[in-house]
Amino acid sequence: MKNAASKNSVWTLAEQHEGKLKRVSFELLARGRILADKLGTELCAVLIGPVIDDETLAELIRRGADTVIAVTDKELQYFCCEAYSAILQVLIKEYRPQIMLAAATTTGRTLMPYTAVKVHAGLTADCTGLDIENGTGLLLQTRPAIGGNIMATIKTPDYKPQMATIRPRSSRPLDEDFGRKGAIIRYSPGDVLPGGAALPKPEKDRVLVSGYRKEAAGFANLEEAEVIIAGGRGIKKGENFRLLQEIAKSLGGETGASRDAVDRGWISYPHQVGLSGKTVSPKLYIGAGISGAIQHLAGIKTSETIVSINTDPEANLHKVADLAIVGDALEVLGELKKRLSARKKSGEASADR
Repeated sequence: MKNAASKNSVWTLAEQHEGKLKRVSFELLARGRILADKLGTELCAVLIGPVIDDETLAELIRRGADTVIAVTDKELQYFCCEAYSAILQVLIKEYRPQIMLAAATTTGRTLMPYTAVKVHAGLTADCTGLDIENGTGLLLQTRPAIGGNIMATIKTPDYKPQMATIRPRSSRPLDEDFGRKGAIIRYSPGDVLPGGAALPKPEKDRVLVSGYRKEAAGFANLEEAEVIIAGGRGIKKGENFRLLQEIAKSLGGETGASRDAVDRGWISYPHQVGLSGKTVSPKLYIGAGISGAIQHLAGIKTSETIVSINTDPEANLHKVADLAIVGDALEVLGELKKRLSARKKSGEASADR
């Protein structure tokens, strides 16, 4: 294995889908860049997956990485924890990073704990905040605890790398800097695995892989949505979430909810926004009938535009909103639906002329 990257650096795990880098790869670099600068060390993005061209990988450098380590092969097209971890373990042993960050996605939540056990490292999951401790240089890892009611700051001083997963959409990517320069180091699995060993497969008695399928057409999740209409206690009952869903669909967005609405059984948990749900960063977030508990506000703080609708003029969500509407959420949303419908009909009429 050629060794051209510095040791004791900060690493982030880049993710891809069908050969395209995911936004979360750039979010992690924004976090990692701050940590690396405080430590006076390099920032390295590690990508494991199918063969990806240099121009695509170069975006990782433009977004903050000093070095990119890419281990690619057609057999790595689909995520397999055992195979990805075997590669990552060798890279960690060779380069000895002091910090390793991944996103709290399906990949990160699976790969990081498995790898942490193999390399005897500490791992803090689902972090919302990261910093470097003065004097020790240790990674301070902040995450919600006790159902999101407190924030705990954790250190793992005895073993390296210090590993953490970070909530997607909890930070914004850095703008591309086309003047940044960096190195791209490429490996094949045979270059990395001892003796050119074959990639490990899932244990047959534990996992049977029958094939892979793509996500359903049109599927979107809250983390990727550009528009979110979320409802809280002020929606009054579960049936009224249909109104939010109709508006969200007309705006090309998704429907979210507060923890209170989910706890009441009005809508399912995958729609929950906040520290005990999903952290989001849409272009437009509309909170309807949501008071704005601190856990909820922490989950939407990077949204570009926040609109709050609530009868209480002192609602916490009003205080952070770009536009605060004091009124009944159902009445305001009902009027919004009428205007959206009128705009759509007007657009269709113009198109027919």
